[in-house]
Amino acid sequence: MSLLYAIETCLRQTRVPPSRFGREAVKDPRLVHDLRRGRQPGASLERRVRAHIAASLAASESKGQPKRESREAGLSAMDLSSSSQGGF
Repeated sequence: MSLLYAIETCLRQTRVPPSRFGREAVKDPRLVHDLRRGRQPGASLERRVRAHIAASLAASESKGQPKRESREAGLSAMDLSSSSQGGF
């Protein structure tokens, strides 16, 4: 799964604004905007973002936040933390 797709899924499920996500994940409030415009992240950045996604989804589930129904509803935090399949 591409990093941007995983981020977009996390943003929908946790209802976190993109700038807050980037700031919390890697101290870069423009991260999501830049990725949407074609930025190619390095391996280290991708690992940190995927770890943040897994932690965010686990925290939102433990808080009892209702998941938004979407086509990604079947994805778990583990699915999002796995390495990408060749592309970003």
